[in-house]
Order: sequence, then structure tokens, then C-alpha cells
Amino acid sequence: MTDSNIRVRMAPSPTGFFHVGSARTALFNYLFARHHGGTFVLRIEDTDATRGTAEYEEVIYQAMNWLGLNSDENPQDGGAFEPYRQSERFDIYRQYAKQLQESTFAYPAYETPEELTAMKDEQRAQKLPPRYNGAHRNLTDEQRAAFEAEGRKSVLRFAVPEGSISWNDLVRGEITWQNKEIDDFVIMKSDGTPTYNFACAVDDALMEISHVIRGEDGLSNTPRQIMIYNALQKSVPQFAHLPFLLGKDRSKYSKRHGAVNLMNFADDGILPDAMFNYLALLGWNPGEGETQVIFSREELIKRFSLEHVGKAGAIFDKEKLEWFNIQHFKQMPIDQFAKLAAPHLQNVQNEMDADPAYAATALDMARQRIYHLSDITAAATYFFSDTFEQDPKGAKHDTPEAKVLLGKLKIRLEALPEWNHDNIESAIRGLAEDENVKPAAIIHPARFAVSGRTVGPSVFELLEALGRERVLRRL
Repeated sequence: MTDSNIRVRMAPSPTGFFHVGSARTALFNYLFARHHGGTFVLRIEDTDATRGTAEYEEVIYQAMNWLGLNSDENPQDGGAFEPYRQSERFDIYRQYAKQLQESTFAYPAYETPEELTAMKDEQRAQKLPPRYNGAHRNLTDEQRAAFEAEGRKSVLRFAVPEGSISWNDLVRGEITWQNKEIDDFVIMKSDGTPTYNFACAVDDALMEISHVIRGEDGLSNTPRQIMIYNALQKSVPQFAHLPFLLGKDRSKYSKRHGAVNLMNFADDGILPDAMFNYLALLGWNPGEGETQVIFSREELIKRFSLEHVGKAGAIFDKEKLEWFNIQHFKQMPIDQFAKLAAPHLQNVQNEMDADPAYAATALDMARQRIYHLSDITAAATYFFSDTFEQDPKGAKHDTPEAKVLLGKLKIRLEALPEWNHDNIESAIRGLAEDENVKPAAIIHPARFAVSGRTVGPSVFELLEALGRERVLRRL
């Protein structure tokens, strides 16, 4: 299915790191656009000059590039509806604000901050919800002139009509919002800059955004933005509000649950494909009864639909993410994995280059039990060097009794006519039987002696892969 008229956008603010929740939202927009053959727009909402910086904008590009969310239109490459930075669109907002004021959908209001505070304090005292009461909605020209003569600066407020706003949310179903719950909200500040809701609605309308896919924290903004579309006589996009990301305690995912900066996961060795796969399953499922969880990007694009996005919050679990990571490590072509692992194995790179076939076998075995790319240093170094770290837990295997058994094992292994899995297993099990001990009494000390580790591949496979010379030397 393709629909070239489908246009979605991701519109982050350059005010800090790129949150993993923002990454999930961007991912769902990307999948929806690619599934339908539509357009994915990246717009930078940088109207807050006090917080936004070029450095933080670069953080957005870095995060999106790392996750592989390539946009079709953006500030860097441009597009048919540029500019894509809100700070470069102020003249556009002023033009449409003027249009709303001339058509009486908006009006200037001159209250001072102190007057607004007093207004809301009085409402609280009367046990009413604190909100703007519309006092300046119907000022005369003379009253406006008098306020301006005092030197007061005005904001431009949208005149909220009576009635209600309804829309069919593609995730949450039919939603109706009573207009009386919304006060006359500001669309242009006293310094002439737009508020979020106004700039967002104008941009989405002019950029012909067909679907607004965002987090459920944007739900309360939707009725305000629909009012603006209607007042400007612009098409209203379809909305889909995604469930929150939650911690294990089912509260909104935050720093107290762990890393929230997407690039921290990159620094920890999480693969972009693993993060892409895991985030796609947070709030979306491939269908009832479907058990597959490991997907390629192409599979996710083919299968994604908003119909399978749930309403309930999705729990972000770092342990599950690490499980996804190791599955993607295992499935990656070994030559691709070797390139990723190379910076973590520089101390044995010469040994790896000397025997590429052995290096491929060793890396394939080592990657089966790692959770982060950085883990490969400890998991693979012993394949190439006799100098390797020893797991402190292995001290229990370094006993006089174990050393005696390993000395006898070395003699039997030296005598093997052919170095292979079956012969090695026979030698170990035969020694255990002759010495009247369990095979584990030999297997665990042998593993620790040749690798410094207490867990890993089958010891028979491990010894076969390491080769006779290394094993005998280390025993």
C-alpha cells in the first residue's frame, strides 16, 4: 500500500539530549511514512531562544542518524515547505496571527502579569479553576488605545468558541473536548514570538501534514490546534496519540528508572538495530497470536500499522533491551560484527589478522554471551592472547585438587590422535570416570584455566576452537 499524500513529522525542540521517548515517537512516524510510501519530515521547534542552541540541534541529528531515521525533508537538506526551523518562520506566524485578528478569531489582551495572578487567585478563592476569564475579549478601540498609551504590551489570545471539539484519534478512538474547559489561550506573546500551539498548527497546516503521531502528553493541545486549523480554514490532520513509556513501577519513564538519553545507550554498546526493534514493540504489536519479536527494519516497515498501537503505557525495560541486543549481535554477519568489535580488541588485532578464519570462529563464539559491544573485550581476548582477565568467581576452581586433575587431563589431551570435539569430550569424561569424580570437577577448572571465565561456550567446543597448542600451554 502506498499513499504519496501521507506526510508525517517529528518536531523536537533543541533544548537538551534526545529522550528515548522522543526516539520512539520519531520511530513510529518513520515506520508509518515508510509503510505507506509517504513523507517523513523533521522540523526543529526552536522558538525558545533562551533554551535552544545549535549544539542541541546537532544532538537531534546525531540521535536520528544513529537510529537510522532518515527524514525526507529537514533543515539540513531543505524541501518544498522550507524553512524547517521555526526560528526562521516568524514572519509566517505574524502573517497568520494578523489574519486571525482581522477575522475576529483572535484579540489583543493587555493584562499585566500581576493582574493575571490576581485574577487566578480570586478564582481559586471561589473554588473555580484558575484560567483567563476573557476580560479583554471585547475591548473597544478607545480602551485598547488607552492601554497602549500606558506602555502596556499585549499578547494575542485566541477567542475560544462555544461548543466542543471532537476527533477520531487513531489510537484512542473518539474523543470530545468541551470548549468551556479551555480558556482564551495565547497564540502570540508580547515579544512577538508564537506560542507552541499556534506555531505547531500553522506549520502542520502549511507543510500539509496528514497525520500527527505524537505522545499522549500532547493530547490536551489537540483541541486548541484543531480550533486554529478551523479558524484558518485549513484541513485538519488525523491524530494518533501514543501511550507513555513507563518504568517497571508503571510511572512515566524518567531518569530515576535509568538512562533516558538515547545516545547513552549507543555509548553503552546497544546496536541501533536492536534499539529500533525494541522501541517498535513498545506500544505496538505485530498482531494477535504473533510470537515473533526479532524483526529487521524492512519487516517492521512492512508490518507496521497504527491499528495495532495500544492505549496502555509501554514499559521500558533495559534488561529486555539488552536481550534484544544480544539477539541482533548473534544474527549479524560475522564480518560486520568484526568491524564493530575491532575498536574493543585493538590489543589483539595483530593476532586476529594473522588467522582470519580462526578469528571469525572465535568472535562468533564470544558474541553469544555478550550484552553490550564493550563486553567483547573480556569475552574474546582470551581466544588470541595468554594474557586475559580472570573472573574472581573462578577462584573456587583454582584448588590443589583441581590442579592435579588438570595435570592428568593435559597428559590425555597431548595423546589425542586428532584434536576435535568428540575426542576432547571422551578424554574429559574418561578421566572423570577413572578418578571417580563428576565431569564438572574437571570441566569448570579447565574452562577457567584456558579462558579465565566461569561461563561460556561448551567446554568441548571451546577447547576445540582454541586449538591444541593454546590449551596445553594454558593447562
